[in-house]
Amino acid sequence: MALQKVLLLLLLLLGVSVNSVASLQKRIIGGHDCDDKERLYHVRLVMVKGPEMEFCGGSLIHSEWILTAAHCWKSEAGWYNTAMLKVHPRTAKQDNQLIEHPPVTYTTGNDHDIILLKLQRPVTDVPPVQLPNCNNRLKIGDTVQLAGEGGKRTGPNNERLTSSAISSQLKCVDMKVAAGMPQSVQLSGHIFGTEAPNKDVCFGDSGSGVIFNNMIYGVISIVDEKQTCQYPVGVMDVCEYLDWIKQTTGLK
Repeated sequence: MALQKVLLLLLLLLGVSVNSVASLQKRIIGGHDCDDKERLYHVRLVMVKGPEMEFCGGSLIHSEWILTAAHCWKSEAGWYNTAMLKVHPRTAKQDNQLIEHPPVTYTTGNDHDIILLKLQRPVTDVPPVQLPNCNNRLKIGDTVQLAGEGGKRTGPNNERLTSSAISSQLKCVDMKVAAGMPQSVQLSGHIFGTEAPNKDVCFGDSGSGVIFNNMIYGVISIVDEKQTCQYPVGVMDVCEYLDWIKQTTGLK
């Protein structure tokens, strides 16, 4: 175990030079640099097994708890899941923690792509994102902010590029809450869609927070696999899971 942790740390320090092709397909499209004073709670989740490496986003909602998508956790033998805190702004000194506590999943029904991860030690110098005011639910047409780490280019016919480099800044993108969703998302719990012309997110942005009025109303879950900007982004509706989140974390 000690050797594996050392190897993991070396991989994280090497950064983009060890990214797999799969991880490079997963980027914000049409975004802009997030302000250095916003989204300090953004977490980079890194899953490593030998030469394989995958990325996700997450949000610090409590000094000891991260909210993210359930598919951003690798439970199979040989995988190591690490939370990298203070990745934004880039001038911050990162805090990397190997996640050793079992994840807490939502178990009412099936296919809920939302999960809570407990840190090994509290993070006291990062302000967590606030939970939503669910008396003020999102409405179709409301503008929300999504974010992730990645490039902004696409190929012919809106194809995802495997060669887009990881951005030097966290990328933000504004989208509208959408009325329609692809049929495939109906099996994935409580979901709403977001969309905007020529803007999109990709798999590596999964798990990142969807923000409205500086509160986390959603967790990025589902995107189109091959082409960008074709369908709304599938977002887990945090208000539908608020009681579970509060009971698990102790937040009020």
